[in-house]
Amino acid sequence: MEYRITEYTAYSKAEILPLYAAVGWTNYTDCPEMLRQAYGHSLCTLAAYDSEELVGVIRAVGDGYSIVFVQDLLVYPEYQRQGIGTALLTALKGRFPNVYQMELLTDDKAPSRAFYEANGFAEASSLGCLAYIKMK
Repeated sequence: MEYRITEYTAYSKAEILPLYAAVGWTNYTDCPEMLRQAYGHSLCTLAAYDSEELVGVIRAVGDGYSIVFVQDLLVYPEYQRQGIGTALLTALKGRFPNVYQMELLTDDKAPSRAFYEANGFAEASSLGCLAYIKMK
């Protein structure tokens, strides 16, 4: 399979919402205007395309110097385990090679743990850190 990674500059509700729905991220699909605003205020958004079809996206927030926070990394289920998520993450790291810290939150499931650890991330507690989160 050939795919290309490119900067995602023109938000398309018709492209993005089905991707979020496909991976079950209904908080975003239930609040499409919030998601549009979030994309508009992101530090960096990259997309993976199979021909002209969007198959994955990574979205980061932060300042790009002290922190890059990976807010979203999504790949359509039928395209998962083909290297697209890794390619998106690698491309994001390439955009910010000198950032002090790159962070993310993910579910506590074996596939997620294995994916992020294989891509150089460590659980915060292993670094003597504790993460806090406040949800609306």
